[in-house]
Amino acid sequence: MWKPDRNSTQPLYQQIADDLEQRISYGEFPPGSLLPSERKLAEQIGVNRSTVVLAYSELRALGIIESRSGSGTRVSNSKWGATPKHTPNWHRYAEGGNFLPNLPFLRRIREALAHDPSLIDFASGELAGDLAPIQEMNTLMSQKPNTSYFGYDNPQGYGPLRQALVTYLKKYRGIRTTESSILITSGSQQSLYLITQCLLSPGDAVAIEDPSYCYSLPMFQSAGLRLFRLPVDGQGVRPEDIRSLYKKHRIKMIFINPNFQNPTGTVMAQERRSQLLDAASELGLPIVEDDPFSLTAYQCSPPAPLKSVDSIGSVLYIGSLSKIAASGLRVGWMVAPNSVVERLADARQQMDFGLSVVPQSLAGQFLNSSYFAPHLDRLRASLLYKRDLLIEVLQKELQGLVHFHVPEGGLHLWCKIVPEVNDSKLLEAAIQKGVIFAPGSVYGSASGYVRFTYARARAEDIPSGISKFAQALHTAIQ
Repeated sequence: MWKPDRNSTQPLYQQIADDLEQRISYGEFPPGSLLPSERKLAEQIGVNRSTVVLAYSELRALGIIESRSGSGTRVSNSKWGATPKHTPNWHRYAEGGNFLPNLPFLRRIREALAHDPSLIDFASGELAGDLAPIQEMNTLMSQKPNTSYFGYDNPQGYGPLRQALVTYLKKYRGIRTTESSILITSGSQQSLYLITQCLLSPGDAVAIEDPSYCYSLPMFQSAGLRLFRLPVDGQGVRPEDIRSLYKKHRIKMIFINPNFQNPTGTVMAQERRSQLLDAASELGLPIVEDDPFSLTAYQCSPPAPLKSVDSIGSVLYIGSLSKIAASGLRVGWMVAPNSVVERLADARQQMDFGLSVVPQSLAGQFLNSSYFAPHLDRLRASLLYKRDLLIEVLQKELQGLVHFHVPEGGLHLWCKIVPEVNDSKLLEAAIQKGVIFAPGSVYGSASGYVRFTYARARAEDIPSGISKFAQALHTAIQ
């Protein structure tokens, strides 16, 4: 976000006025559109409110903006030679459409991090830069630069990457598949989006875990789906609940994250896995298995996915490199029957004509390289260290105030706050103290749960981050 130059000889208010006038002239703020309040703009660009007041006064004097009591400050219609009937109501358009915006808490987290990058970040569900194989990938790119034609690629994805995934899935996940059964996507969320848009219809009932990452994705509501909960306990979901939901609501699909579940970190018990597959096959229900965290298993063998023992083809399997390598690669995959792959590939081609070949090529090289296994070892050791450090500090700073299950893999620690606390009040107090987290209600839980992502924050920041959170919690429960 633009901020005024404090070293410039031009007054701050004049810089702000000039920037706003330019953005208005470029159409970023069309005639009649509402501008940020003086207080909000001051917070965004890091100046005193009085400085913004002067900037707005300058623009009002020029006839560029208008202010009315109770209606805020808007771009003038007359100054720009426009009339209201000729000006699109962009605010109405932005609030319309079928695709819903992110949840308010997620928008608040994104806004806070953009405004203050120094916040200690326990909210972002991704790896820190020092956990990504940056040096290895730079080496691979220098050793084998891409010389292929940069044209539109196969709608299913780059062929050499799909070949690499056939080997990877067999070796690391016990899944036997073929290139024609793999669709390359930009990550798990695109896989889920394609499934909800192409394989389901508005009004269909689906089962998701409770709590679940799926609750944080308005794409399910945007698709018009009815969501029904499968409660998660210490052993995952209970398969008998699926039969009950099918009987009551005729659910059409099951979405599940059985290994180091997001957000709870739970691993589904082996007996329940068999029962889940039996129930799905009995009812003819497809299972969408999201498996982003399995290879982060710290001190044990990674749990086998449902897909590895799926003998009748009930499971659509989703994976990606986001949680084990780098989210910025935007490389994920889906293993599904060829008819499903072709249907989704056709839909995705209508959206973007396929993904960039460059990151797909790099991802395929990385999976095939001698760097991949050592990277996983380093990643697991680093995540284990951060997890243990987080737990140590929580026990020191918040003894008796939080309860949690210790995860054996993944990136997150799921905490229940013992005292009653309001999620919104706690989040705002934490931001004021200099730390940010994901409230549990984002994932469908009642108020009073917290997801700490320990993979994003630097290890040296974890103690001070939890200390700041403890201060915020004490403030919020007073």
